[in-house]
Amino acid sequence: MSYRTIGKQLGEKATTVGTIIRKWKKFKMTANLPRSGAPCKISPRGASMIMRKVRDQPRTTLQDLVNDLKRAGTTVSKKTISNTLSRHGLKFCSARKVPLLKPAHVQASLKFANDHLDDPEEEWEKIMWSDETKIELYGLNSTHRVWSKKDEYNPKNTIPTVKHGGINIILWGCFSAKGTGRLHRIEGRMDGAMYREIFANNLLPSVRALKMGRGWVFQHDNDPKHTARATKEWLCKKHLKVLEWPSQSPDLNPIEIFGGS
Repeated sequence: MSYRTIGKQLGEKATTVGTIIRKWKKFKMTANLPRSGAPCKISPRGASMIMRKVRDQPRTTLQDLVNDLKRAGTTVSKKTISNTLSRHGLKFCSARKVPLLKPAHVQASLKFANDHLDDPEEEWEKIMWSDETKIELYGLNSTHRVWSKKDEYNPKNTIPTVKHGGINIILWGCFSAKGTGRLHRIEGRMDGAMYREIFANNLLPSVRALKMGRGWVFQHDNDPKHTARATKEWLCKKHLKVLEWPSQSPDLNPIEIFGGS
């Protein structure tokens, strides 16, 4: 039958019938073939330029990149640049806040990690982790957005933070692999005497409630109240083993990850 006759029977145009038949003869299929789509407005050189820019300056905005390409002779929209960065695995996300560390802090944390790299899991299960946390009740937390790949950690993509005042409450807590201990709200300014009261009224009862048994290890950071002579004497008197801890290393403390904000 002719294309016209087939078209009348199927209710299609003769040109449509002819296109389908020719496609079958050539490709042995009638489904739509993959299309190349519209050509990319950003050349490979332009894409390399914006990738290099966001790697060096992660806080670069889409408008900054639009302006850079325009100066280079290419006019594109923010959406086009966003699509290009997405194809390279980058997304615009909020910068993480991390403590402001000195090189000595970094080296001490690395040494601790290497020293305990091969510790068996059973040793970690004996540790009672503890920390104080300040919860801001009011105030603004400034954020900055950066270009980053998923689950990528890069110091350029972080915001160093320091401790500051404000309207807040302060809590002390502890936990181990066996579960969470008591949560204590700190009233007023905590000194060494109050910290030792927390040991007697919250830490030791938590150890007993969780059935930590003999040989458990206590962890706290290097806050002056924690390292005071009276505090060390109290711990020694109770025959408590304390995990040696590097300064400014919240990333090593699971209570900072699981028990934080």
